[in-house]
Amino acid sequence: MNSETIRWGIIGCGNVTEVKSGPAYQKVDGFELIAVMRRDEEKVKDYAERHKVKKHYTDADLLINDDDVDAVYIATPPDSHLEYALKVAKAGKLCCIEKPMAPSYEECKEITLAFEIEKIPLFVAYYRRSLPRFLKIKEWLDQKYIGEVRHINWNYSCPPKDIDLLGTYNWRTDAKIAKAGYFDDLACHGLDLFSYYFGSVRTTEGISTNQLGLYTAKDAVTGSWIYENGITGSGSWNFGSYRYEDEVEIIGSKGTIRFSVFKNEAIELDSETKQEKVFIEHPEHIQFYHIENMKRALMDRDFLHPSSGNSATHTAWVMDQILK
Repeated sequence: MNSETIRWGIIGCGNVTEVKSGPAYQKVDGFELIAVMRRDEEKVKDYAERHKVKKHYTDADLLINDDDVDAVYIATPPDSHLEYALKVAKAGKLCCIEKPMAPSYEECKEITLAFEIEKIPLFVAYYRRSLPRFLKIKEWLDQKYIGEVRHINWNYSCPPKDIDLLGTYNWRTDAKIAKAGYFDDLACHGLDLFSYYFGSVRTTEGISTNQLGLYTAKDAVTGSWIYENGITGSGSWNFGSYRYEDEVEIIGSKGTIRFSVFKNEAIELDSETKQEKVFIEHPEHIQFYHIENMKRALMDRDFLHPSSGNSATHTAWVMDQILK
């Protein structure tokens, strides 16, 4: 591997790579995006031309085994992550996988073990662990402005999407790919972030169902859990309600913190000693700091990237337990 520049290839250059992630691999100092893969020849060629990427493929194996590619970002639907990740590990290359890491905890364990055996770094795109807005909340928690944390609660709900009302196929709501639909796609972001704040979950349980019958995946989920340190948590996710809500409240012995996982709005601290409401803008490419931290982790042995295969595997376990 070139010690000055790490050359990346992307498998699956769909919407998530257009603005959220792809350009950041070109803008982070020391990284270079040199190859992309998509099965549609016309679409992958168009992507490569628009983003000024040197190489494009319609075969993932050719990208993975390209000697000019040092690292691979897997950005396909989650049901294909295991297959591609094992090939990347076998090729001895660095890897970042889009979230969720895989459709199940068992597949996540298999992926993580493959990279551990090869002694190759594995990252997962839970980028909220690297965003300044959410790091500010961690700072408030570490400073104990709300005292000892007692409980965290997250309520998320939204109306059904037009694509689902029309009956158009959407892999995100296909139970064969994502058994809990939008819960798999969205709830993992918050649950992973909460584990970053409070540590590992000791035990969890939940119930889930399909209320609307618009697709095969679940559309309503509730869960409760407890962390190893005794903090309790609860959540409700409904994808067929009449309005959009995304509200998290962290309750402490001396105050509360309120914020949204997805809404672009201010975070709020209300405690006995401090009241603060602050808005911190996300970067243009929302995965930029996550990707920059990958570079830092690869070059600085004293820095641990906040989102690894192991942390993402724990999030997958929490998700699986809620859905049981």
